[in-house]
Amino acid sequence: MEKQNSYSFLRKKLEKMFTEAGIDELADIDWIMVEVTGKQRSMLPFVEYSEEDIQKIMEIAKKRAEHIPLGYILGKSYFFGREFKTNSSVLIPRLDTEVLIEQIVKEIKEFQEKHQTRAKVLDVGTGSGAIAITIQKETGADVTAVDVSSKALAVAKENAKNLKADVLFLESDLFENVCEKKFDFIVSNPPYIESAVIESLSPEVRDNEPILALDGGEDGLEFYRKIVLQSPKHLNKNGKLYFEIGYNQAEAVKKLMQNDFKKLRVIRDYSDNDRVVLGEIK
Repeated sequence: MEKQNSYSFLRKKLEKMFTEAGIDELADIDWIMVEVTGKQRSMLPFVEYSEEDIQKIMEIAKKRAEHIPLGYILGKSYFFGREFKTNSSVLIPRLDTEVLIEQIVKEIKEFQEKHQTRAKVLDVGTGSGAIAITIQKETGADVTAVDVSSKALAVAKENAKNLKADVLFLESDLFENVCEKKFDFIVSNPPYIESAVIESLSPEVRDNEPILALDGGEDGLEFYRKIVLQSPKHLNKNGKLYFEIGYNQAEAVKKLMQNDFKKLRVIRDYSDNDRVVLGEIK
């Protein structure tokens, strides 16, 4: 007979709770246990769970069963090996965005080695600051990050302070307060969900994450158009523009970029979906 404080007993109980609630992310069960016990995931089956542990695990699991994202329940998420504060003012960083980071970090390092100078980077719509902070920590580049939301910027600044990242944050509607400053790299993960699709999203996203960071207008391309239009005057010679995109937007975004950008490329994510479009200023 299974002990009621054993990993297998607890996990089966929580799997039943999640399944009945329509929660597909069963891996969240383990991450709840990791949070409560402080043990590595691989060690969870060998832990003796105290009554206090079980109570805390059940409390968090019940909130998760209400379709509240774990990143908001715990107040933190992990991105590129670092812990970021997350709340309902910002999107929770996604694994797919690490594909964007891997590519831009590689090219920033190559640029800095070639030119023997710090690259100037702008992150448009920074949210939690995950992209800007990660780039700065990985490359030492001169990074500026903008967002229209003062609440999002407060989270981003706190993350930068906690992670000792030297990033300049500006409250700005896209390039509005960037003035005449120019950059070697501009990167953005803009809102890209079609307005009509918002209501069909999972409750975790639809009812919890900020609509401001999700709604990309009627066709999902509103912010790509604006950024493509305004970015050329903010890019140095041979400067590059990087976008994260929805899985079905590669061709549309490339078409928007083709007049002002060359060497357009599409990069796929870990699920083999189109995830990044980038190009060099003509």
